[in-house]
Amino acid sequence: MSSFKLGVEVVGAHDLVAKDGQGSSNPFVELHFDDQRFRTTTKEKDLNPVWNESFYFNISDPNNLSHLPLEAYVYNHNKANNVKTCLGKVRLTGTSFVPYSDAVVLHYPLEKRSIFSRVKGELGLKVFVTNDPSIKSSNPLPAMESSLHTDVDSHYATIPKSVPNSFPKEKTDKRRTFHHLSNANQSQQKQNFPSVPPQQMNSGVHEMKSGKQPPQIFQMFSGSSSQPLDYALKETSPFLGGGQIVGGRVIRGDRPASTYDLVEQMRYLFVRVVKAQDLPSKDVAGSLDPYVEVKVGNYKGITKHYEKKQNPEWNQVFAFARDTLQTSVLEVILKDKDLVKDDFVGIVRFDLHEVPTRVPPDSPLAPEWYRLEDKKGEKKKGELMLAVWYGTQADEAFPDAWHSDAIAPGDSTAIASTYIRSKVYHSPRLWYVRVTVIEAQDLVAADKNRFPDAYVKVQLGNQILKTKSVQPRNSNPIWKEEFMFVASEPFEEHLIFSVEDRVGPNKDETIGKAVIPLNSVDRRADDRNIRTRWYNLEKSLSDAMDGDHAKKDKFHSRLHVCVCLDGGYHVLDESTQYSSDLRPTAKQLWKPSIGVLELGILNADGLQPMKTREGKGTSDTYCVAKYGHKWVRTRTIVNSLNPKYNEQYTWEVYDPATVLTVGVFDNCQISGSDGNKDMKIGKVRIRISTLETGRVYTHSYPLLVLHPSGVKKIGELHLAIRFSYTSMLNMMFQYSRPLLPKMHYKRPLSVIQQDMLRHQAVTIVAARLGRAEPPLRREVVEYMSDADAHLWSMRRSKANFLRLTSVFSGLFSVGKWFGEVCMWKNPITTVLVHVLFVMLVCFPELILPTVFLYMFLIGVWNYRRRPRYPPHMNTSLSCADAVSPDELDEEFETFPASRSSDIIRVRYDRLRSVAGRIQTVVGDIATQGERLQALLNWRDPRATTIFVIFCLVAAIVLYVTPFQVLALLAGFYIMRHPRFRHKTPAAPINFFRRLPARTDSML
Repeated sequence: MSSFKLGVEVVGAHDLVAKDGQGSSNPFVELHFDDQRFRTTTKEKDLNPVWNESFYFNISDPNNLSHLPLEAYVYNHNKANNVKTCLGKVRLTGTSFVPYSDAVVLHYPLEKRSIFSRVKGELGLKVFVTNDPSIKSSNPLPAMESSLHTDVDSHYATIPKSVPNSFPKEKTDKRRTFHHLSNANQSQQKQNFPSVPPQQMNSGVHEMKSGKQPPQIFQMFSGSSSQPLDYALKETSPFLGGGQIVGGRVIRGDRPASTYDLVEQMRYLFVRVVKAQDLPSKDVAGSLDPYVEVKVGNYKGITKHYEKKQNPEWNQVFAFARDTLQTSVLEVILKDKDLVKDDFVGIVRFDLHEVPTRVPPDSPLAPEWYRLEDKKGEKKKGELMLAVWYGTQADEAFPDAWHSDAIAPGDSTAIASTYIRSKVYHSPRLWYVRVTVIEAQDLVAADKNRFPDAYVKVQLGNQILKTKSVQPRNSNPIWKEEFMFVASEPFEEHLIFSVEDRVGPNKDETIGKAVIPLNSVDRRADDRNIRTRWYNLEKSLSDAMDGDHAKKDKFHSRLHVCVCLDGGYHVLDESTQYSSDLRPTAKQLWKPSIGVLELGILNADGLQPMKTREGKGTSDTYCVAKYGHKWVRTRTIVNSLNPKYNEQYTWEVYDPATVLTVGVFDNCQISGSDGNKDMKIGKVRIRISTLETGRVYTHSYPLLVLHPSGVKKIGELHLAIRFSYTSMLNMMFQYSRPLLPKMHYKRPLSVIQQDMLRHQAVTIVAARLGRAEPPLRREVVEYMSDADAHLWSMRRSKANFLRLTSVFSGLFSVGKWFGEVCMWKNPITTVLVHVLFVMLVCFPELILPTVFLYMFLIGVWNYRRRPRYPPHMNTSLSCADAVSPDELDEEFETFPASRSSDIIRVRYDRLRSVAGRIQTVVGDIATQGERLQALLNWRDPRATTIFVIFCLVAAIVLYVTPFQVLALLAGFYIMRHPRFRHKTPAAPINFFRRLPARTDSML
């Protein structure tokens, strides 16, 4: 039997319905999970009961955990007739279960058991999964009929709440497997316990033919009539693993489809050098300094060398592109490292015509021992363990292999293989830290004749915030100020409080310090109250870090604070307009995924040289894709202006109103240039809601970058994208849900707070990813996250103003048309308008049905002209094609400015800051107008479908319902009592906020 158990702590309930006829109830909770039932004790005459009882369920099949719901029923026990009455229920899906370390108490609103039930109140539960073998399951509850047993108050074996972390680190590390290409079986293992694999969409059965054909340009689009043709999006019809893509559909062949059907299959010769044994001695002095050179034609791959080792182990893999091989012999040469010239030890030769082919899911090829030979082919002492096979980029060895793309023909050394490999990164889980500085007690200033002019400095890492200075008439100042910080898991940093005394204009003295480790701070997923604490103030930071030091002194100044980790928010680490993830920090608040996003990064064409090597212009490019917490980086293709990546990745989608970002960069960390910044070549943003389900989008995206000299096209990036949902109902339901977690509406953050916290979040993510191997550099993370999007520029301000005028251009056109009607420019039109006007005046109840019916007809009419391609960068929309050199110089000016005196610099920076906020407001207004346009232009096909159907239903309802009734209902609804209002926005507002705008096309 599995050792996994589901732990449930029943904390309490409040505001329950009275059922005993005396204004009270006798509640108890009954838990149902995996054919097991437990129940709590009964609380007599209590509408706000507190249990704090824990139960543990056996999990029969951990692989099926996501399909097993937990149901908690709150019953009232009627002692008179010994029956139970349902007061409400809570149902939790298996996808919301988290490890013990992530579990927090959540209060769930009670739901009706049946349509006629009357319920209210909430039930507090803490639910987690553990595999601690020391924990025993609770005693089972006997089968219950319609009536209760007489000993209903009996308490069924509870277990103490203190449970260790049930997921050891080594178990988690062992399951972290990376694959370049989408594999549902591997993606299942990314969690600590199994989950439901995403639905796989079979898009074709034809693999890439051996006779390769260049991608055929199928159609060309331009987002605007003024957009230059060279900057437009082009649809292509390439041959991929599933067949040829034409118009988003797969033309299947007669062969089985490849698992990786969004990329062109690339053939590689893989050579795994495992180890050697029984090597000959160098001389009387001892062993060799061995290394292995793998040679195929003009390409060489070299392993690391060992000093004085006779049985070395390398376990390195080399991958040679099959289409570049110009020989039929593979040579694996063992050499001895020497200062002057490396000595030949032995060689193993392979005929490439005899090399086997391996196709996953076949098991990896077993390595074999091969006897070394001399140059004449005679056997020598010593053996090499090798494995040689043909494979594709789907092979498990592909990610960590040394690639022949990393060296030029004739070059015998690899170029910084650490910096060229493809990798998958996961950004750290970010938390908001809410700190409330309340008061201090018994502060002692250096000067005994005065009360301290005190303030508190709060520091977390490089984040420092200060309270206002307070000079009370005693030694007990009160601040009551709240601050927000950003922290990441694991919580290695400490929260440092420093109470300062302002003794002069520029002179402060430290009264005391207090240190709070973040891993000891309470976590919460809602807005429940967190208890405050008093902390002793120590004279130095080292004393504050020492927890036992406080016991040595009898007298201490004290600081009263409240600190908690807020998991109910989504920590914004990217621009809100291009956010790729909207889930809260607390994992138990996550909803099941609604679909799968698959991305194939095919190749880039026509790249401009970014550097000079051996007198020739060249580029060493790689791509980075970001969606949610998952970042992916392709391998670096060296010395190529037309690189081919052909790597496929998969993400789970939790919200369609999110954006995938793909960037292209030039690697400046190879050829001994470590320390230089990687140069940006361009990026592409694709909003998930603009993608039709199941269609394969194969387009060539222009890579546009704004330089001080103007906008430039650096090249084109070819992508293949497919979005597949798991449930149409869940997908449509997302449009009525709030865009952000509830805490953003219950306790909203100010705009200034959001900007500051976003800057800190980007800094933390960049620092963490910069420590990976290979590092994802800071300039890459900031460019992908649009870290400088809030800075002001004349170009962006003009672009947002033109967007605003474009939104209202329709109203201006209607006004101009009505003016022509009034002027009788077209008598027939004017007569028809008069007739329509008389009809609407005589029958006012036809006004709204006519409007909705008209919008329905417009939406249906625009369906045939709906966009058939994802959004892309638009130079005309961004005003990048007509910007003046002076404005570009201003936009690329450093911040703070550096071209003028100190006074002018301060004024200029202040102007840019204020203008940046005005620019944001104008952009937000334009975004709302563009969302109105998106209702009927099929930019988001699912949203337009919902709205068009709503228009049809509304038209029918309004035809049969008197206008006066609707007006009364609308008036009463708008003026309804606050009790009937919700803190979260209504479904129409949520639907409207999810509509796409043209921000995705902003450069």
